Parts: sequence; C-alpha cells; structure tokens
Amino acid sequence: MASKISELTDASGFIESNLYDYLLSVSLREPQVLTQLREETAQLPDGEMQIAPDQGQFMALLIKLMGVKRILEIGTFTGYSSLWMALSLPADGLILTCDISKEDTAIAQRYWQAAGMENKVDLHLAPALDTLNDLLSTGAAGTFDFAFIDADKVNYHHYYEKSLALLRPGGLMAIDNVLWSGEVADPTADDPETNALRALNLALCQDERIDLSMLGIADGLTLALKKS
Repeated sequence: MASKISELTDASGFIESNLYDYLLSVSLREPQVLTQLREETAQLPDGEMQIAPDQGQFMALLIKLMGVKRILEIGTFTGYSSLWMALSLPADGLILTCDISKEDTAIAQRYWQAAGMENKVDLHLAPALDTLNDLLSTGAAGTFDFAFIDADKVNYHHYYEKSLALLRPGGLMAIDNVLWSGEVADPTADDPETNALRALNLALCQDERIDLSMLGIADGLTLALKKS
C-alpha cells in the first residue's frame, strides 16, 4: 500500500488528506492485486475516474452482507470497482459490466485474470443503454441483486431507471459521484453533467419506489434499496 494513498486518488476531496490517509491506514484491507491496479490506473490521464479504495471496500462489504450473487455495473473503466466486487462474490457469482473502451477494459481484463476472477466477470463492450435494453427485452428484469452506476453523468437518470427495473425487490443500487466535487451545491455551476446530477438527486429524494441514503464517502455515493 502506498504511504500516501490520497496522492493516488482524486476522490478524497471532502476529507483532509492527512486524516484520509489515517482512515485508510487503520481500515483498508486492499489485496495486492487491487493495489497494483489502483496505482497503474492513477498514472493514466483520466485516472481520477477510479473510485477510492475505501469506497471499493465498502461496496465489497455490502455485497457480502447481502449475499449478492448477480451484479450489474455500468462503467467498467480499468476494472478496479468490478475486481473489488468480484472478490467478494461467492463461487457462483457474476458481474455483468458495461463499457465502450477497449483500451481501458484491456487493463481490467488483465487484472481480472491475474486475480483469478475472469470467470466471474461478463464484459459487454457496447453503449450501456443498448446492453440494458437488451437485458430487459430478454427477460432479465428483477434478476440482479446489486447495481453500481459510474459512467457518463448525462445518462444517469436513464441508467437509474433501467437498473431499477433489472434489480430484484430488495436489491441495492449504488450511484457514484452524486456530490460531483461539490459542484451540485454551487449555484454558478451550470454544465450538463452537474445539472443531470442535481436532477437525479432530486428525483431520487422523491422516488417512493426506493429507500434512500446519500453518503459523503469519496465523491458522494447514493444507496437506493428497491422496495418489495
């Protein structure tokens, strides 16, 4: 583990860096293969898209607590989040993950294989909305236990609605970047991504189909539990 993990992630903006490093030093149990993947990803030009290690460990804990077997992930990137989740699944568990980048997911596949998790990950290289529509049209509604959304923000509402349909009753959805480095609370921020996140946050607050909690972990993480 790097001595200063806060220097390798851009996702700790809501907590002072020395306190964040302390938090990780007394709580993070990151397997070596994940450390290597995180450090490699941090060197990429868009490495800041990687989730924080404490967030990965938190989602892995949720997956174990819920006895999750089927996961839907929208936004694979280099596979750090999917590998955290795959390592927490039982032997017969599966992640279906969506992305459009062959280059980024080539890194992901290398690390899935290194960790012996390649058989637990089903990568779909296509626009995520196409994959979600295909799943819904082929009878997959209500078959996933957990969903994680971390992709292009302007489509978050569409991803949310389709993922909610694919979740079973009692299934959990985690939505990343909902605080957007504080931009959602800045009245001068008027870009499409920020406006999309504001609209989603408000819509979820009013959505009676779910139980809701927004957490200040990393760049903001919303948990939405689909009601029975």
